[in-house]
Amino acid sequence: MNKRRVVITGLGCATPLGDSVDVFFDLACRGKSGVSNIESFDVSQYPVRFAGVLKDFDITKFVDHREGKRMDRFCQLAVASAVQAVKDSGIDFSKEDLERCGTIVGSGIGGIQEIETQHIRLLNKGPRSVSPFTVPKLMGNAACGTISMMYGLKGPNFCVVTACASSSHSIGEALYNIISGRSDVMVTGGSEAAVSPVGLSSFCALRSLSTRNDEPQLASRPFDIGRDGFVLAEGAGIVVLEEYEHAKKRGAKIYAELLGYGATADAHHITAPPPDGEGAARAMEIAIKQAGVEKEKFDYINAHGTSTELNDAAESLAIKKVFGQHAYKLSISSTKSMLGHSLGASGAIELVATCKMIETSIIHPTINLDNVDPACDTKLDFVPKVAKERKINYAASNSFGFGGHNCCLVVGRV
Repeated sequence: MNKRRVVITGLGCATPLGDSVDVFFDLACRGKSGVSNIESFDVSQYPVRFAGVLKDFDITKFVDHREGKRMDRFCQLAVASAVQAVKDSGIDFSKEDLERCGTIVGSGIGGIQEIETQHIRLLNKGPRSVSPFTVPKLMGNAACGTISMMYGLKGPNFCVVTACASSSHSIGEALYNIISGRSDVMVTGGSEAAVSPVGLSSFCALRSLSTRNDEPQLASRPFDIGRDGFVLAEGAGIVVLEEYEHAKKRGAKIYAELLGYGATADAHHITAPPPDGEGAARAMEIAIKQAGVEKEKFDYINAHGTSTELNDAAESLAIKKVFGQHAYKLSISSTKSMLGHSLGASGAIELVATCKMIETSIIHPTINLDNVDPACDTKLDFVPKVAKERKINYAASNSFGFGGHNCCLVVGRV
């Protein structure tokens, strides 16, 4: 039996650079930063006072006010992205077998803002003041559940929680759903909204964030020797995956084919990668093998590229281990240099960016990259500061998460 092919036919995202794919990608290619001072709560006592946030996000552009109020912000961002992706795909679900259409949407943390709000109510006014919507809003699977109800999708519906690899794993599992024949269409990706008092203070306590408070837009600097940690961010990315013949039959626009998915564990440390990037390298090897593409045919890697000393060096080593000398012919860039790190949403947003790069043959840059850290290899092409034109036939997108989760997705031009 021939393997079922899977293609990407719809893109949607909500990022600190904008709540539409075109705005996000245009600003990313121009090297604009979405990082800014936090204004949604008092950060005067925090060692870090900036993040990647959507300051003008309005859920009523996507669903009505009453519906939006019943969602935590992470769910709102996911829904906004899903509405875009489904519209972009042009699919009419009223004409589909809805039992063969599913939803897998990940989140590393889920509805933390709702937990914090209701905890304050509990402390100040007692248990009877806690909202009956608390559980439906805070649960990590709220986003996939809401999206499935919006469109009546009755196929597989679940949430993947693997920290910063959540959305990439979600997309990979959705890929397998279609390959296996269980589904024809999957709405998939991830969302995160952890720029909150507890979210920010927790990452501050870990000492994993940049403290460049005087220059927030220069703070996210993947692979740069002057980096001092990652920038916390919020956002969401959703894609529509579809079985190739199904997409062709309805005349859908195809952005790319999703060719491979690798998932591995470091089994090393709860927050740190192994210095040699062994687990990351194996994830790439698995995804490339499944794709059936020779390594020399790859043009681009969207790096996990967090702007942390350990991740950037380990990922660089992993790329060289997998691609050998061809690593020096690859273009490698980090979307997080402009958005910050949106945790469980980042992989899906970065896949959206990679699809746009395949479509436009423009690779967005890694901004704030003044001097490459020798530990990341100064001879690798990290596309510093300025976008470059290059036709991409095959690309990989990496995502790694606390807990030792590694994920790689391989896409190709159709």
